[in-house]
Amino acid sequence: MIKGLPEKLKRLRLKYHLSQKEVATKLNVSSSIISGYETGERTPSTENILALSYLYHYTTDFLLGKDNQTADTVLDTSGLSDEQIHALQILIETMKA
Repeated sequence: MIKGLPEKLKRLRLKYHLSQKEVATKLNVSSSIISGYETGERTPSTENILALSYLYHYTTDFLLGKDNQTADTVLDTSGLSDEQIHALQILIETMKA
């Protein structure tokens, strides 16, 4: 079990108003697998960690406890074009200077 992962996965699922069944469908697994991830009885495969990171718009490092990224430090860019994302990156870098 990865420390803190079950709690993060449940919190993120609820944040996005998804049921375990909906997450399971997106990952092509059973809802009991998702339940196992959230209770710590199961550990997601590398493939599923990556899929969960895309689904919830968080890095794999965050899910695995490597960094302290929070919802406040994540910008949801889903639905934006590559050009729009690049423009945001430039704006953020400009603001840091």
